[in-house]
Amino acid sequence: MAGKRRIVVSTITAVLQGAQGAGLSRLSLPFLAGTFLTGNRRWARVLGFLLYVAGGWIFAFGYFLVFVSPGRSTWWLGTVLGVLHGLVLLAGVLPLLPFLHSRMASEHDGPTRLRQIEPPRFMGLNCGRRTPLTTLVGQIIYGAILGGSAELQAAFG
Repeated sequence: MAGKRRIVVSTITAVLQGAQGAGLSRLSLPFLAGTFLTGNRRWARVLGFLLYVAGGWIFAFGYFLVFVSPGRSTWWLGTVLGVLHGLVLLAGVLPLLPFLHSRMASEHDGPTRLRQIEPPRFMGLNCGRRTPLTTLVGQIIYGAILGGSAELQAAFG
């Protein structure tokens, strides 16, 4: 299972960081996670990446619990979970970040000396128009790989 977690976390990281590198989105979940821990932007990237990888492993374990509970693990169930995961992230978690993150400005109050990180807003639209699409694609791939690998493991024991 650890090998599968490494593969899916690497894949979603490659998709999301690739989208950022290609200019499709400015959203960096590892950076945002790291800025919870430090105000140093360089260290925020390093610590955030480590936190992001650990979180990816935890979510992978959660996905596997869902696959085991109905006794059915398929790539399409993983895809559905990926879509739900992505929508909760985009529509629920990202808009709440300014209220939870001590270094993030809010849409209503703007930046201060301490709160300088731009809020991602609903669906991450402050990070680019394509952010919802690239984030959903990453989450769909993440779920499909997890579901497909669980399906293969069940088939070949």
